[in-house]
Amino acid sequence: MAENTERIATNIRKGVLEYCVLGLLAADERYGLELASDLQRRGLIASEGSLYPLLARMRDGGLVDTRTEAVGGGRPRRYYTITSAGRDQLTTFIEVWRAVGPEVDTIIEGAS
Repeated sequence: MAENTERIATNIRKGVLEYCVLGLLAADERYGLELASDLQRRGLIASEGSLYPLLARMRDGGLVDTRTEAVGGGRPRRYYTITSAGRDQLTTFIEVWRAVGPEVDTIIEGAS
């Protein structure tokens, strides 16, 4: 049963992760490790390594922009910001989520 639960949870997380990233970036720009830590804390990713390929695809798709900044004497940080295309995508997701979510809830409440 636990294996099945984890498979379902993983599929749901994969489906919403991009939009969760856009939602976090809609509030403020963030650097990669900061995003990863927040998403890990919320149980949406297992490790930061799973986030960076997604961020690269989102950048290539025009949903996020990046800038690099040297902090202290350490390694430069890449900061991510949401683009107008990313905001449009997030707005569309929110509309769909709000329409679909209650319908799913209604269906599964009747099944339990």
